[in-house]
Amino acid sequence: MPEAIARRVEPEVVESPRLTRRERRDALLDAAVEIVTSGDVAAVSMEAVAERAGVSRPLVYKHFANRSELLAAVYRREARGLHLQLAREVGAAESVEGMFRALIDGALHAADERGRVFAALRSAGGWNRELRHEQRVRDIDTVRAFAARAERELGIARHEATAATATLLATIEPVLAQWRLRPTREHAALLEDVYMGMVRGVLDELQR
Repeated sequence: MPEAIARRVEPEVVESPRLTRRERRDALLDAAVEIVTSGDVAAVSMEAVAERAGVSRPLVYKHFANRSELLAAVYRREARGLHLQLAREVGAAESVEGMFRALIDGALHAADERGRVFAALRSAGGWNRELRHEQRVRDIDTVRAFAARAERELGIARHEATAATATLLATIEPVLAQWRLRPTREHAALLEDVYMGMVRGVLDELQR
């Protein structure tokens, strides 16, 4: 039976009063993440999520129009959660160098713990234009925060601090790509040291 027809003939499902709409949505996203984490993102479907969450398929459709929307919602929640976690760690740093250290350390840990989930979601279509825009906005905010701290702490001109921090932050992705070639703790420690050497070199040069 075609999916559109199946959706019309199945009985309407009312949300359980025990969970708010947001809580139910999060529970469905949790179920989708569990399926992705198991290593088979292709197995993520409205039916599979419903079964994993212990609800009926029409209830899943009350929250997500289709599989693509579901995967995008999973990616958005995971990306926002990671951003908030890194922002807290960076914000607690006592210096601009410490901010870079917290960011690269957190990024490497995230690649180890969640990298496969993000890669699977990307390959399955969970990465779209809207999410790319959201990521660009987060990146711009991050550059501004680092540049403002560098200007205030080191006396670097704002335009120079912005150019330098934007370049250093853009270098994190190549560092992660190198880590994926040999995903070990020892390699992560080496790459972090190399990255921080670059950070110190750039900041020292700008201070001169």
